[in-house]
Amino acid sequence: MDVSGSIGLALLLTVFAGLSTGIGSAIAYFIKTPRISYLSFSLGLSAGVMIYVSFMEMLPAASDAVGELWGLVAFFIGIITIGLIDMLVPEPENPHEFAGLDAPTSPRENSYLMRTGLMTALAIGIHNFPEGLATFTSALSDLKLGIFIAIAIAIHNIPEGIAVSVPIFYATLNKNKAFFYSFLSGLSEPAGAMVGYLILLPFLTPNVLAATLAFVAGVMIYISLDELLPMAHRYGHGHLVIVGIVLGMFIMAVSLLML
Repeated sequence: MDVSGSIGLALLLTVFAGLSTGIGSAIAYFIKTPRISYLSFSLGLSAGVMIYVSFMEMLPAASDAVGELWGLVAFFIGIITIGLIDMLVPEPENPHEFAGLDAPTSPRENSYLMRTGLMTALAIGIHNFPEGLATFTSALSDLKLGIFIAIAIAIHNIPEGIAVSVPIFYATLNKNKAFFYSFLSGLSEPAGAMVGYLILLPFLTPNVLAATLAFVAGVMIYISLDELLPMAHRYGHGHLVIVGIVLGMFIMAVSLLML
């Protein structure tokens, strides 16, 4: 097989893996009547996905590559960075401040959920960027391995799509907007492949990539603990939140076992 053909197939696999978030994004189209119970469950599912993949995949992989010390340094730098960004947001816009959030049945007016969905999209987008590069490079070196990795990543990108689309849908009642932002977060995966191949690959060492994964793990943990879970419990469906968390972790565990 010629090199250009290999690159084309590798890119196609990366696009498939990244845009599988669209399957999760489409969940908003099947919600005929918004219910707060759906929201509580979905936020718990989102947190379970992010917490599990951060502690069981991203942080261990980074620590193996750069050492436990530097992996932890990058992890906590990620937490500090997103924490500082969070502090710069005016208090009325901050989703863990629930003053004035007394109309859960009127999600159109709920800017808190919109911000949570967008921040989740940003975190997942950043996470998918190096993931796309990993899929692309593995497919270039071994096409069968690339196909296997792309399928596994596609499976665990589906709940990530849900993690973005449902909060935005409840915030706006706009299914198209929920789908758009969630689908957009998946585009960072093929973007990671192309940028890595064209620009960063000569300079992007395995250690730098591993440190980036640890950094993003910190970002995802912060968002889960500071925004997703407090907001989920705010709506008073505690058991549904726990079910969502466990199911999110289980989905990620199964997908990671396939790698």
